[in-house]
Amino acid sequence: MAADIVTDVFEEHRPVLTGVAYRMLGRVADAEDVVQEAWLRWSAEGRGDVLEPRGYLVRITTRLAIDRLRHVRSRREAYVGPWLPEPIATDFGYTVPDTAERAVLAESVSLAVLVVLEALSPLERAVFVLREAFGFPYGEIATTLDRTEAAVRQLAGRARKHVEERKPRYDVDPTERRDLTERFLDAASGGDLKALLSLLAPDVRLVGDSGGKSKAPLRVMQSVDKVGRFLFAVAQQPIQDMELRFVELNGGPALLVLSAGKPDTVLQLEVLDGRIQCVYIQRNPDKLVSLVSA
Repeated sequence: MAADIVTDVFEEHRPVLTGVAYRMLGRVADAEDVVQEAWLRWSAEGRGDVLEPRGYLVRITTRLAIDRLRHVRSRREAYVGPWLPEPIATDFGYTVPDTAERAVLAESVSLAVLVVLEALSPLERAVFVLREAFGFPYGEIATTLDRTEAAVRQLAGRARKHVEERKPRYDVDPTERRDLTERFLDAASGGDLKALLSLLAPDVRLVGDSGGKSKAPLRVMQSVDKVGRFLFAVAQQPIQDMELRFVELNGGPALLVLSAGKPDTVLQLEVLDGRIQCVYIQRNPDKLVSLVSA
């Protein structure tokens, strides 16, 4: 296989490889490292003997991601405060025209699902990602993981049950989430505490990720009073040359706060029955680097 063809084939499949790696690892940098390693292995030889490049490349990427996941989990045990996946810009409108398929991809990359996937074993997570997000047949997943198809089906059943039991039930309508985000922003920035509290569910949760590198709660906060008053107080604090942008991250609307042109905070809301159920705040600067051009 000629060098330019080798490159073209890999680039054709890069989006799915990056998608698999990100869902496995929850970090853009880690996913990019895995995909780069997959490229090095792919380009080392001509690969003229590979009949199905997509399956071959997914196999390499998945195995590399499993190895990387086992390594990074030891780092996460020492992480300061709650850990959230790195926000990633998404736009399935052009690449995935089918509404049902787009909804599946959006849910599989949502913060709520990625947080739940953290509790799965690396093999369970790989099976869940390949099967539920990308629709790979059990037989192909078995080849990828060097397991029997029966074992893969068992792993898939356990992973699916775990996710369904622990995944919060949220409304996925992006229009409603965008509307509530705008009303939330107006109430907080306008100093209307009563209006802000009215948007929050009684048992609303706030999860902040700073990695100990910026200001954010070091524990998950819960209750309308605690979360509401915390957000109200934060909104009154000035930010240098602040700019607000609405962007699509992890399959849904999000608020990107920039300070002097650089990403400072990402705020995402999970909504159910017209109330905010969970507030995710990402303030770890290492996890905001990829949003510079968002």
